[in-house]
Amino acid sequence: MISGLADLECPECRRHFDADRVQTICQECRSPLLANYDFAQLSQDLAPEVVSQRPRGIWRWAELLPVRQAAFRLTLGEGDSPLIPLPRLGKELGLPHLFLKDDGINPTGSFKARGMAVALGRALELGLTSFVISSAGNAGGALAAYAGRAGVEAHVYLPADALNANQLEVKLAGAHLHLVDGLINQAAQLATSEGEQAGWFNLSTLQEPYRLEGKKTMGFELAEAFHWDLPEVIIYPTGGGTGLLGMWKAFDELEALSWIGSKRPRMVSVQAEGCAPIVRAFQKGSKRTEIWEGAQTIAVGLRVPAVFADRLVLRVLQESQGTALAVSDTEIIQSQKRLATIEGIFVAPEGSATLAALPPLLSQGWLSPDERVVLYNTGCGLKYV
Repeated sequence: MISGLADLECPECRRHFDADRVQTICQECRSPLLANYDFAQLSQDLAPEVVSQRPRGIWRWAELLPVRQAAFRLTLGEGDSPLIPLPRLGKELGLPHLFLKDDGINPTGSFKARGMAVALGRALELGLTSFVISSAGNAGGALAAYAGRAGVEAHVYLPADALNANQLEVKLAGAHLHLVDGLINQAAQLATSEGEQAGWFNLSTLQEPYRLEGKKTMGFELAEAFHWDLPEVIIYPTGGGTGLLGMWKAFDELEALSWIGSKRPRMVSVQAEGCAPIVRAFQKGSKRTEIWEGAQTIAVGLRVPAVFADRLVLRVLQESQGTALAVSDTEIIQSQKRLATIEGIFVAPEGSATLAALPPLLSQGWLSPDERVVLYNTGCGLKYV
């Protein structure tokens, strides 16, 4: 399985970058870089049935991922999380085709494992050996675990009030834990400045091109689960937005391979009322977000006051004819209990926010009973106990 990686591109200025050199962002546009692949060649060499017959996990999509050498394809068993029908909730809500994609079963208990396996593997392939990340919690735990697996140095900067589970997993995996007074944006500032001084490569959200590539496997799996006929609606809890962007990129790539058509799901970005910069910008019709002051929510993965890839996230919502809405912490807690009680699934608060979004979407007439609706759960509820 040979990667079809061709180069990297800035989505704002369309400048191209060499993928076989260490890259970060487009400095001129302050934009993430996106990986391009040789789809003309891949469409001749690769077929859906071939991928589907391979052993489970994200690396069965290796041709569509950036790591060229098999030795650098790190894995702890990430990917191929279940798509679970929600028949009882669906009946209550009048949505008979309601599903939940449960990424809480991934290593370290969250979807962050997908992105970290790919990003760290590619960084190692390019010769890097020391890493830093700022995180609300789960991404830091994922870096610590995969760095431990690879035997390399990792520094994790978390808000001082990060979940105990996140702090513990960082320390147990042997990474260096740095607790910062403030939120993830303050942690990011310190991680960046100290990382630059020490020569640590920054794997924070969209500060390099390849965590997004790992996250896009969520979109590949959804398309496969629906037999290459995408669902009508995907409801996604949005902090930094990497997962939403990754799925959208995956759908474009599958169309480039002629595995799916041009139809796309309507993408719904759900945030918490205590930190909703994407929702505010979307409702204003803005192309950029503003920093959310005084961010606070029980869903710590949604407590992201400054969204680096705001232009891309807002663009996806517009292109998909989607929407964005905020839900309260009370609604998040009630929905978490409801999912556990009615369907037996203990999701993270970020995941239950997607269920909390359904009543307002239904009351607005935004959803119809014949539509296939996917809620995306990004983490395991047990980490929040």
